[in-house]
Amino acid sequence: MTDMIETAKRALGLVDLTNLNDDCTSADITGLVGRTVTDHGSVAAVCVWPRFVAQAANELKGTGVRVATVVNFPEGGEDTDAVLAETRQAIADGADEIDLVMAYRAFVSGRKGFAEEQIIRVKEALPAPVLLKVILETGEIGDPLLIHAASNVAIAAGADFIKTSTGKAAVNATLEVAEIMLTVIEEARRDDGERVIGFKPAGGIRTSEDAASYLALADRIMGRNWVSAHTFRFGASGLLDALIATIEGGGHTPNQGY
Repeated sequence: MTDMIETAKRALGLVDLTNLNDDCTSADITGLVGRTVTDHGSVAAVCVWPRFVAQAANELKGTGVRVATVVNFPEGGEDTDAVLAETRQAIADGADEIDLVMAYRAFVSGRKGFAEEQIIRVKEALPAPVLLKVILETGEIGDPLLIHAASNVAIAAGADFIKTSTGKAAVNATLEVAEIMLTVIEEARRDDGERVIGFKPAGGIRTSEDAASYLALADRIMGRNWVSAHTFRFGASGLLDALIATIEGGGHTPNQGY
């Protein structure tokens, strides 16, 4: 149990505490923000709909917790001008991180160049030090070889993180997909030791045991000292409560949600 407590403490600072529910309200965002700083440390970020970025940024002032938002979400559409407009507004409202859904349907249909160009253009719209996380929607891509290829495309186009899922698909994060994506990140690290690419599993990660499995995988592929909030995030809504319960000796608490 001691090992699990230490793992839960490690995981807590890697959480992107998320509310992307369709019926999310301003009151829900205030509640979300209120959970970010705990007796055991702070989460890395909140991840909210674009319409709540300004509120979250204002309410999180002074906490050190970052504000992430989603664009082209969850469809991964092809209207790049609209995606750029959404991105620029989010930055103006105070977003620190942009989670962009890759145009995965275009990619799967053979239009790799379109998917890559959209990521490049969004990356170009981001002032430093705003981070770009690219969501592959791996459950929809399906084919492991295509997931490997999509990871490479996102990295080549400028992604700071590659992220598994929107949490809205029938299949979201899995350890099998995580292994593919982390392997691509390791390959990229070997090719360019200066550039840091992070990994974010999202969707369905609800227990301390879930978190421990992903961290163990990252340690095995990337090395024990690689994981930090600069390189690894969990996209989740219920995971934080489970981690706190573990730290405080209550084991894990199963949660539903993103």
